[in-house]
Amino acid sequence: MELRHLRTIRAIHDYGGVANASEILNLTQSALSHQIKLLEENAGVPLFIKNSKPLKLSAAGQKLLKLAESILPEVISIQNEFDEIKNGTAGRLHIAIECHACFEWLFPVLGNFRKLWPDIDVDIKPGLAFGALPALEKEEVDLVVSSDPEIISGISYVPLFDYSPMFVCSPKHRLAKNDFIEAKDFVDETLITYPVERKRLDIFSQILIPAKVEPKAVRHVELTAIILLLVASNRGVSVLPNWVLNDGNLNHDLVQRKLTSTGVTRKLYAATRGSDLKKPFVEDLIKLASGRVKIPKVVKQD
Repeated sequence: MELRHLRTIRAIHDYGGVANASEILNLTQSALSHQIKLLEENAGVPLFIKNSKPLKLSAAGQKLLKLAESILPEVISIQNEFDEIKNGTAGRLHIAIECHACFEWLFPVLGNFRKLWPDIDVDIKPGLAFGALPALEKEEVDLVVSSDPEIISGISYVPLFDYSPMFVCSPKHRLAKNDFIEAKDFVDETLITYPVERKRLDIFSQILIPAKVEPKAVRHVELTAIILLLVASNRGVSVLPNWVLNDGNLNHDLVQRKLTSTGVTRKLYAATRGSDLKKPFVEDLIKLASGRVKIPKVVKQD
């Protein structure tokens, strides 16, 4: 039995006979009559009441109608979903983040994204515990936020924005008077960082590892707010992206200094499969993340 047979049963019931049903199904009456004959032969039982005008379903035909009314709406729903995915109006957007501090930056972006694309299935997977970029290649995730692009066939990188890793300390700290901070300045310091492998932290990858310098101690803290609280209490120093430190909601009295005399500039990228890059919702997320588009505030009217 095929879906077309279920459509035939439903059309005959809904439109009152072969003539109307054949028009709806875009078939000739003879073709539809032949299909009915074959359908009854395959079923092995009468599906229609003989000589009824208009043609009516038998008890067995009613059972088949019930099946059609159950299955066909689900088939149509799936077909519509496939069409929406094909047209880029619906789909999945699973994001992996290799930048721990990016969680706080990304959440407001996703809030605006949901206003534009409420039907997109969005999920966030921390890319710190697994290979985010290989997972992107395997289609386990759909977009990766990273500052360390790797050359992988089929993966495209779109620059989001530049940022500067900044040294931060208490105003009472001995390094607060320095104009800039170098690798050697960390030798006697407790460095407070996220619980991330060192190669994913700018302070290690850009400053300490190349200089072969090890801080006196490294303290791992999950939350940015707690890192800043500890730094403000002079329990250690940290290095964080400038966009984190410039957040107006952080009311800590802290000193910021550039790393090295010239400063350090890094770039954040959105990595996605090249085949997904032109999907409208992927394009919009990248524009939102890079600040190239803003969502206007809705003004409530009385």
